[in-house]
Amino acid sequence: MITLNCKGRLLVLEKPVVMGIINTTPDSFFEGSRHHALQEIVDTAGKMIHDGATILDIGGQSTRPGSQQVSAPEELERTGPAIEAIRKHFPGSFISIDTYYSAVAREAVRLGADIVNDISAGSIDADLLPVVAALNVPYILMHMQGTPATMQQQPQYGHVVQEVLQFLITKKAVLQDAGIKDIIIDPGFGFGKTIQHNLQLLKQLHSFTMLDSALLAGLSRKSTVYKTLGITADQALNGTTALNMLALNNGANILRVHDVKEAVECVKLFEAYRIA
Repeated sequence: MITLNCKGRLLVLEKPVVMGIINTTPDSFFEGSRHHALQEIVDTAGKMIHDGATILDIGGQSTRPGSQQVSAPEELERTGPAIEAIRKHFPGSFISIDTYYSAVAREAVRLGADIVNDISAGSIDADLLPVVAALNVPYILMHMQGTPATMQQQPQYGHVVQEVLQFLITKKAVLQDAGIKDIIIDPGFGFGKTIQHNLQLLKQLHSFTMLDSALLAGLSRKSTVYKTLGITADQALNGTTALNMLALNNGANILRVHDVKEAVECVKLFEAYRIA
């Protein structure tokens, strides 16, 4: 059983949990995840918690393919009030801040965030990892080839599963040496991978359990779903649920999703199937 120390509160992963995505951005790839007004953000958080979300992931800039970087002050201006309001209204919630900036991580944790979710594995802001270690909060380690602006420009691997796994093994050791204790592993579906790469990673997701860390799968409404099905991101809920079930069956502990209710139902069905 995996436990995460979230500022003195234990998040126990004896069964898979759901992380709900709340974007405070005007340009996230899925329009339904964009939230701006503070009351709308609080209402969305409340609905996600009611629907069964264990973690709320707050993001202040889009990391979709081709996106342009937003500064740390602008990102914090978007996410800070959201985190503070969610913590005030839902004091028992677990909140993650989706950032690769040390300044944003530090302030977000002060305002109420419990987890740092970094797509860059510490490669963009060299101060981030020491800050996370000092804050003593869990850290989500993700693999990405390139940057959001370039990552989908012909990503190439000799063997995608082996290369991503080796990167995460090496980087986890770096994090531990830096003093970060609780690490969540994310293979980075859609971050510098083709559809085939993503499907290969999903098919062999169980390989990542050797890292002895919580395993996060972020497949929600991504192009692997909607391009494979020939639909749009808006129409990709059913396909997302199908891939989420495969992720659970292959070892995922956390599903990062836009649609909490459906993901929670997926977990309940998986748990019933698993113990039958």
